[in-house]
Amino acid sequence: MDDRLVKVLSRLHAGAYRVTRGAVGRRLVDNDMLLLTTVGRSSRSAHTVPLLYLTENDRLVVVASYGGRDHHPEWYRNLVATPNARVQVRGEVRPVIATTMTAAERSAWWPRFVDTYGDYATYQSRTDREIPLVWLDPDPGAEE
Repeated sequence: MDDRLVKVLSRLHAGAYRVTRGAVGRRLVDNDMLLLTTVGRSSRSAHTVPLLYLTENDRLVVVASYGGRDHHPEWYRNLVATPNARVQVRGEVRPVIATTMTAAERSAWWPRFVDTYGDYATYQSRTDREIPLVWLDPDPGAEE
């Protein structure tokens, strides 16, 4: 799928999710979705994307697959530059701090993502880059 089309569909999905507080767009391919809002590396403006996620207690985990493209998605590059972000899970919006998983953590979590959504294995096979998995931890020091 063309990058421009991905961006348009992402914006439509995020808009429907946000307006309906997750009633529309909270599920895709039988998985839960969240909205992740990052700060642009250059623009310093907010950018929001819908992403599949898994959880571990109060931690969220997302995958920077970008369909197996040879470059990381912009939202991931934004998080590397500025790890403070916001997530919306259904109607709840909260601040988070992003951290890329270590190799050992990724090794343990990657099979869970593939079991959840098998296309992740296909995406990884399309690229030489290791697709990052990202922790989104609550940021208790951030202003709501």
